Amino acid sequence: MDSADVIIIGGGIAGTSAAFHLAERGRSVTLIERGAIASEASGVNAGGIGALGWGNVPDLESHLTMGSLQIFKRLQLELGYDIEFRGSGGLQAIQTAEQYEFARDRVLSLKSRGYVAELLTVDEARAIEPELSPSVRGAMYFPLRGQADPVKATRAFADAASDQGAAILTDREVIDITQTSEGVYHVVCTEGTFRARHLVLAAGAWCAPLGRMLGVNIPVVPVRGQMWATEPLPPRVFHGLSGAESYAWWSGNPGAGPETPPELTHLGDRRVTRHLYGRQTRDGEVIFGGDRQLVGYDRTVDAGGVEANFAHTAEILPFLNGVSISRAWSGLMPFSLDGKPIIGKIPGLENLYIVTGLASSGFGRGPMAGKLIAECLHTGHRPHVLAESDPSRCVMPLP
Repeated sequence: MDSADVIIIGGGIAGTSAAFHLAERGRSVTLIERGAIASEASGVNAGGIGALGWGNVPDLESHLTMGSLQIFKRLQLELGYDIEFRGSGGLQAIQTAEQYEFARDRVLSLKSRGYVAELLTVDEARAIEPELSPSVRGAMYFPLRGQADPVKATRAFADAASDQGAAILTDREVIDITQTSEGVYHVVCTEGTFRARHLVLAAGAWCAPLGRMLGVNIPVVPVRGQMWATEPLPPRVFHGLSGAESYAWWSGNPGAGPETPPELTHLGDRRVTRHLYGRQTRDGEVIFGGDRQLVGYDRTVDAGGVEANFAHTAEILPFLNGVSISRAWSGLMPFSLDGKPIIGKIPGLENLYIVTGLASSGFGRGPMAGKLIAECLHTGHRPHVLAESDPSRCVMPLP
């Protein structure tokens, strides 16, 4: 039976970041991943990094986004990993008068709280993103946003953790977890059993099944997201791009019920809004996605959803009307039922920690989420910003 001080279950962006930051502090770490590193949501997203600044009173979201931005920069600029990081800025296209009112109010609110955002006219937006449709009514501009390759970045964190002495074990599915009377966790995998005093659940949408092994209910559900890509093209898209339609709709429809997380594009099989985000990669692919649908653990690509997203994107980037989709894929994102991250120590079990519920922006928030859970575990004290994500609010013993 292999032993470590800390076992982390999950080889996504948050788990690999936690492994790196713990190993960097001298902790003995074993990370267990059932597939390959970055094989789930952390490796199949658009690679967008959202950031609006720290604000006048930095909250958890400020720490997760700005902290992650700094960590991405460190990974590439200081540690030398090529993750294709670029501080590109982001634009959110406005298509209707209703969306414009929402965008105007949002920018005013953000700026009043010390965040960095601007409302651009259509000419101002097209001056920095020339392929935008002249029919858009303008755009919100977020200059601090960035982008990186999600697979390269997640694997870079795993490599950085390994360089600091962490054991990174892949193709090992967890089939049972127990805790001895002495407080030691035994993690039984398809390839061996591992033990440690500290256990971190960082398995994204699969945290709920792991929680059941430990007798706790973790209210995180898998939400399917879909993406598509074109063949490589010459440079045409220079910022991370999104659409205001979904955000305007969600602002007036904040929740869907106690068993359904907020900010979905579908309620059951019915579409309620269109969501849009994407970019052009360094290799030239234009990649976009946006649907958020509750379909259990089904990762089957819905061709109709992909077509709807492509059509929406082509409204904003008309040059796509002459381009075809070369591939499409999907992934499962971890949405908490109350819409907030779950990061911290799980009550009722000794030395059990969790980082999940980062929803659709897990890639852009995961590095700092991993660093914060590492700090929480290493020091034994909860960073004050994690009060907002305290698992005690929602993680309960199973009946």
